[in-house]
Amino acid sequence: METSGLLGKFERRIRTAIKLDVRDPQLKGIVTRLYCRQGYYLQMNPDGSLDGTKDDSSNSSLFNLIPVGLRVVAIQSVKTGLYIAMNGEGHLYTSELFTPECKFKESVFENYYVIYSSMLYRQQESGRAWFLGLNKDGQAMKGNRVKKTKPAAHFLPKPLEVAMYREPSLHDVGETVPKPAVPPSKSTEPAVMNGGKPVSKETKPTT
Repeated sequence: METSGLLGKFERRIRTAIKLDVRDPQLKGIVTRLYCRQGYYLQMNPDGSLDGTKDDSSNSSLFNLIPVGLRVVAIQSVKTGLYIAMNGEGHLYTSELFTPECKFKESVFENYYVIYSSMLYRQQESGRAWFLGLNKDGQAMKGNRVKKTKPAAHFLPKPLEVAMYREPSLHDVGETVPKPAVPPSKSTEPAVMNGGKPVSKETKPTT
């Protein structure tokens, strides 16, 4: 009986160690600010809205850039833990769950700025990609109104540190789960509830 009890404890410890190992951070990403060529840093406000700021030291402009595929990233606010997402109408919104709408293709443009396009949506007729962008007033634009050749779409990452992340769990668009009593203490932990808050109105394309 004593031997059986010891074996049981040993097996439980092994299972716990395996679980902890699986949860260890495996993805190397960066904590960064994203400077738009329009003259603003992309920021996520406490209410989840997105816009630009001139303040180069604001905590609201800090993002986790997490690799989730080949040249594909998730953009997560360090302060709120929410992910940037783009819906089927091109509107940007924030999501507490990581969904396919949170995936952005990261490409280096010919002027060495980086452009971020939705992995899920594009123009049906032309096939043109929908891009993350800020207008000349620092307001978030609809993805289908942003042209990759314009300053609105051009971002310059300004990395602050390299960080290790756990791979976010992929959820279906629109999926929700009960909100926890206590929010995650670390910004690198996967978010746990879908926010789905539209944060930008339709804007005119930049000139």
